[in-house]
Amino acid sequence: MKLSLAIVALALAIPSATYAQDSTADTSGKYPNTFSSGSANVTPFTSQSKRFNDWSISVGAGVPLLQSADLTSIKNGNGKNLFGYSAYVSIDKAITHAFGINLQYDKGETRQGWFNTKNAAPDASAVGARTQYDAISILGDINFSNLLRRVDNHSPYRWALHGYAGIGTIAYRAYQKDGNNKQTLMTEIKPFQLGSLFFQAGTGLKFKVNRRIDIEGRLMYVVTGDDEFDGGGDAYSAINKRSEQVSDNFFNATLGLSFKLGKHESHVMWHDPLQEIYYKLDVLANKNQDIEVCKKGDADNDGVCDDWDRQLDTPAGARVDGAGVALDTDLDGVIDLYDKCVTVPGPVENNGCPIVKDNKQTAVEVEKTLKDIYFNFNKATIRPESNEKLDLAASIIKENGGNYLLTGHTDIKGNAAYNLRLSKERAAAVVGALENRGINENVLKSRGVGSAEATIPASASDAERMADRKVTVRFIESSEWDSIKKKDYEDAPVKKAVKKVPAKKKKK
Repeated sequence: MKLSLAIVALALAIPSATYAQDSTADTSGKYPNTFSSGSANVTPFTSQSKRFNDWSISVGAGVPLLQSADLTSIKNGNGKNLFGYSAYVSIDKAITHAFGINLQYDKGETRQGWFNTKNAAPDASAVGARTQYDAISILGDINFSNLLRRVDNHSPYRWALHGYAGIGTIAYRAYQKDGNNKQTLMTEIKPFQLGSLFFQAGTGLKFKVNRRIDIEGRLMYVVTGDDEFDGGGDAYSAINKRSEQVSDNFFNATLGLSFKLGKHESHVMWHDPLQEIYYKLDVLANKNQDIEVCKKGDADNDGVCDDWDRQLDTPAGARVDGAGVALDTDLDGVIDLYDKCVTVPGPVENNGCPIVKDNKQTAVEVEKTLKDIYFNFNKATIRPESNEKLDLAASIIKENGGNYLLTGHTDIKGNAAYNLRLSKERAAAVVGALENRGINENVLKSRGVGSAEATIPASASDAERMADRKVTVRFIESSEWDSIKKKDYEDAPVKKAVKKVPAKKKKK
């Protein structure tokens, strides 16, 4: 029961609320903030920009009457009402003009039963009780008058209907006085425990005396969540068995004052923003005034007044947005007026068009770079002094992309079959070295042609025949690429070592 009350009370007492912000015009001469709501020129919502007070302190006193219990304050047993006393003090914070949160402390004493415990018992069967309580709660405060007030109501705003609901912790000491005039402490509950949770809700009517003081009459209904609050003792005592109660509840009627704090003339809970807006509209409607459009003119003649223009020197003929800024559809830094590729980003130096890369020229550059790489004699092992050239070739391919076929060549001297194998292995070695430098393995392939394309005769000097010992590079179109193998030779299988069996010695 306690947990259910807590959940319901929490849902009612703490509704979601947003802070109302009152925009204030900015006269600093900056461009208007066209991306915000409210005024075109706005300033941050800070303590300095607030127009209304939003803090107050409330105090009050009244009478609690136990209504739903085994021992009640209202015509219980002898047909009379038993009056206790109550008092409260609260710190109130207005979140918006229609909602606030109050931190409230209540103290009081209820009197219930067949007689007032201040008096002697009328007979031996009579039972009287009193309960002293202290409570702390958080209340949600809804200003129904601001929510329901008509916008065409121009009467003075002096009365306001409020609704309250909240949850808190209650501590109490319940005493019982029997027919023998013996007074006994029956139940004591400490605060800030799960069993001490309680819920209260009600309504209040406020009257605005002046800018600092309000008078308020409240009627609250308090749900204690305990069957022992009335002083009847244990939940299964003879008194508490008279009716099936799960919670002793009471009304609390109070009269109080609210003291509004702050330096402003009005409190936000007494402000009706809709009435203010309609009042200003009425004033404008009844006032004859000539509206001057484009007070500061339109210097760049782009159709956007200078008052709102964020780009006062827009080139003639350029299309602009609502803020007067020249359009740049592809956001490449070149406005549409000068952009030759309006929908495709490109650099400024190419008039906003993308630079088309020539992969055939890339192949020429890579081939020039690979011209001076060196291999170990009669091997496909690349020498360390070639690393710098390989690094440069890899960076060129990464930057420009494309698919390339690397072809190995040898000079005409030597065995043709041997030269063919060596050219294939060296071309594949160059591909492997470039892939080790981050080139994707799917963009490079190799082949060797040996001395088939050599042009220098075998009788020429070694320095002259070096022109035929090279790796050429060719860009391959995607339609042809898939028909070319990764490399044009198979790796020689690794031969297993054969263990020789020593010959047996002949017997003499």
